[in-house]
Amino acid sequence: MTRPSLPAMHAFRRVVELHSFGAAARSLQITGGTVSKLVAQLERDLGVRLLHRTTRSVSVSSEGEAFYRDAVRILDEVDAAAEAVRGESAAPGGRLRVSLPTSFAIAWLAARLPEFMHAHPQIELDLVLNDRHVDIVQEGFDCAIRIATQLLDSTLVARRLGQVQRLLVASPSYLEAAPPLEQPRDLASHACLVYSQDGGPVEWPLRGAAPFRTSGYLRVNNSVMLREMLLAGMGVTLTPHFVVADLLAAGGVVELLPSYRPTAHGIFGVVAHPRHVSRKVAAFLDFVGSQVAKAPEPTRQDAQD
Repeated sequence: MTRPSLPAMHAFRRVVELHSFGAAARSLQITGGTVSKLVAQLERDLGVRLLHRTTRSVSVSSEGEAFYRDAVRILDEVDAAAEAVRGESAAPGGRLRVSLPTSFAIAWLAARLPEFMHAHPQIELDLVLNDRHVDIVQEGFDCAIRIATQLLDSTLVARRLGQVQRLLVASPSYLEAAPPLEQPRDLASHACLVYSQDGGPVEWPLRGAAPFRTSGYLRVNNSVMLREMLLAGMGVTLTPHFVVADLLAAGGVVELLPSYRPTAHGIFGVVAHPRHVSRKVAAFLDFVGSQVAKAPEPTRQDAQD
């Protein structure tokens, strides 16, 4: 059996990650015909069908999925070895594929990202916004940002970059006509706007009180949309500080029950392989960590208790 070539493995990896021969060709800056020839040669070398092709779609075979995982590991190790030979003087570069929580990316990272891009012009960013916990190996990510009290996946390597407070908030217009809210139990009389990834009840873990359990007057899996509902005076929600920081400063919303503010969520940078973190990944995680460290913590001056 002929040994697979690195260019063929690169081409196969891009096709799997981008779900398209054309997109893979553009990413690699070669022709679509060249990508097809490289993948076809790889399949001949291995003696298996890696991809199922139709005129409209590309899907990965079971053998292709297994080979993809190994190919990612091998190619990343080759990149790491090349970086080590080049030395620290070389600027980090190459394609950096990152999974990001949607609201964090839109409400917090987007305004700060140009600074990173100016500082690292040789890094080609490929950002995917999704609140689902992706399989970073299977789906071809270099790293992911996750926000949680704790991470449950022990197979990954996590670096804590900082934390974000969660606040119970509502707009003044909602509170004018709403029942009193002086204790966590009073939430039962309020319209609760719930961030949720599934259809089950949600618990708000208020500090010093029993968790408040609600099915929600409105449920949505995106905090930016909840922000709009807050501004419209539709109810109360528990949300990360970065989603409403500007609204708190402008008086568009106020914090409720600050004495019961929940434990902060951690912000984690997650990678799959502990032996080597590439310089482009390290640069990105260092940047996010430094920006989180500079972000102001919420005060209680705009709170109602």
